[in-house]
Amino acid sequence: MALITKAPRGTQDVLPSQSHNNRFLENTLLEIADEFGFKEIRTPVFEHTELFTRSVGDTTDVVQKEMYTFLDKGERSITLRPEGTAGAARAFLEHGLYNEPLPQKVCYLTSCYRYEKPQAGRLREFHQFGVECFGTPAPAADAEVISLAYEIFGFLGVEDIHLEINSIGCPECRKNYHAALKSYFESKKGDLCPTCLERLDKNPMRILDCKSPICSEIAAEAPVVIDYLCEDCADHFKKVQAYLDEMLIPYSINPQIVRGLDYYTRTVFEFVSDSIGAQGTVCGGGRYDGLIEELGGSHTPSLGFGMGIERLMLLLEAQGIKLPEPKRCDLYIAPIGDNASLKAARLVQELRQSGVSAQFDVVGRSVKAQMKFANKLGAKFTVVLGDDDIAANKVNVKNMDSGEVTEMALDEFSEEFMELTLQQSALDLESAVANGENIDLKSFLGGLM
Repeated sequence: MALITKAPRGTQDVLPSQSHNNRFLENTLLEIADEFGFKEIRTPVFEHTELFTRSVGDTTDVVQKEMYTFLDKGERSITLRPEGTAGAARAFLEHGLYNEPLPQKVCYLTSCYRYEKPQAGRLREFHQFGVECFGTPAPAADAEVISLAYEIFGFLGVEDIHLEINSIGCPECRKNYHAALKSYFESKKGDLCPTCLERLDKNPMRILDCKSPICSEIAAEAPVVIDYLCEDCADHFKKVQAYLDEMLIPYSINPQIVRGLDYYTRTVFEFVSDSIGAQGTVCGGGRYDGLIEELGGSHTPSLGFGMGIERLMLLLEAQGIKLPEPKRCDLYIAPIGDNASLKAARLVQELRQSGVSAQFDVVGRSVKAQMKFANKLGAKFTVVLGDDDIAANKVNVKNMDSGEVTEMALDEFSEEFMELTLQQSALDLESAVANGENIDLKSFLGGLM
């Protein structure tokens, strides 16, 4: 069969055999964020273009080269979101969340869109988990946001992940730094790429983030921003480090980190792994004390981070970290004939209302074919249901792992099957503990409810 078209380049499908990993990961991220007091926010997939040119910065690669921007039918310039912070900040202002107790802590799982050369860990449609903390200038908040990301990696069992931090100061102390940078890059302008030549006058810090090998080599010898921090910014950076030390979170100072978006101030950080090649930054963020003001609000010091879901998946795979298996089908009923099929439909409906994963044949297969299908599903229990079973008001339930058969009354089937599954779950837990397996008690207890 010939396809009309394939998925656009730089996008990918998540198939049913894979989606349980995404769902587990997404639920885990939201649950850990909730423990830190971050509540989910959902914003539109597209925004007015000026939101991103004002917040992300018109000298960044994102705005200059990567945004999906178009005119809608009302001739308005619209952009698919390239990152999550700007939309969350816009919602914070538009809905008056600044009138609520501060800080306002929000988190999100969102799709983002950037026109880039597709490669491992870098897609044109990608997904981010992000957190934003609006309304606090305190160094303790920087450390708490960093500790949230650190907690996520620890919970998932990620190893060899390195926290790198830097401070890029405030607008005041950056004036002197910009002057030093401009002087340095002016002496190298003959070797800079055309994009960086444009940045030289507008924002020389953006040259530090250029992906060109030649510009990167030049930038490696440039003055470093921490040598130009004002007293307040230097003190803030020292306090962030003191909190990280107290929380036993290892880190290194990397003066080359500036992050790729213009709204950052003071603390910037990245969690980097060597396990996934060139796209090693799995999480990045920092403070953006002037963003809310830039978007029309009052001065509201804030901070956050973004974590790439696809890169996180690559990292887990590279380190051989297995996520929990998807929930198995609890019961498969194989009916013989129309009457049995009607009865099976009633039974699975009752069981599903009690939280049991139950299926029955909806194709019209033979019993042999139905049993093969039940095996492919990984069904824990099966029932072959015929007219004789209905007449006798009893049916045999087979445990597909042990082969044990249990007789149950059809008119009390739901209650008796629920009791059987509880007994089996207790035995499974006992066996897992005896074998020294890691138990996800949250998932186990959830399966009993």
